[in-house]
Amino acid sequence: MTLRTARRSSLVDQVIEQLRSEITGGTWPLGAKIPAEPVLSETLGVGRNTVREAVRALTHAGLLESRQGDGTYVRAVSELSGAVRRRLETAELVEILEVRRGFEVEAARLAAERRTPEDIAAITTALAGRNAAWAAGDHAVFVEADLAFHTAVVDATHNRVLTDLYRDFSAALRASIGAAGILLEHADVPHGPIASAIEAGDVTAATAATHACLDQILASTKPRVRTT
Repeated sequence: MTLRTARRSSLVDQVIEQLRSEITGGTWPLGAKIPAEPVLSETLGVGRNTVREAVRALTHAGLLESRQGDGTYVRAVSELSGAVRRRLETAELVEILEVRRGFEVEAARLAAERRTPEDIAAITTALAGRNAAWAAGDHAVFVEADLAFHTAVVDATHNRVLTDLYRDFSAALRASIGAAGILLEHADVPHGPIASAIEAGDVTAATAATHACLDQILASTKPRVRTT
């Protein structure tokens, strides 16, 4: 095997990494508009062509979205999230909900086994936020609060792979207007039993309660039969 001397990262690659860190680090959250090209060029001390190439690369990767005449927005928080979002855009709603059920049922089971007092406090706080959002009737806030509750449950598993995968999946799910509408329509499904079962360390009850929540949503969703 012949080894070649490794090349230093190009200027474009360095800018890509800096922009990516702003996204993954939360400086530019999901849905945020990033600074204009001239601003980025001046801030980073590089030419506008370099910035343009870096933005184009991150757009191709699914992290950014360019809107003609408006600017560039954060579309996903990671390459995986971007890929998942693109896949969800062409998926049936029932398929999305089945995958979500798989994540959340297993998460509830593990959370009931592994939760800490800090986890219980986070889940309780998230549940209160979800209930408040539902009472207020705010669609967008409710969707965020619902996902925040389930994210708190996933965090309580202390499984880093599951946590990372769920965050990427939920970021893509958040962008699905159809899924959000279904969530709001069936928001009367109680989530308190999930929190109570996890706090009690009851694996069977936590699993059953999570199944019940998503099964009710799935039951109302009629999948279309694809033909080839």
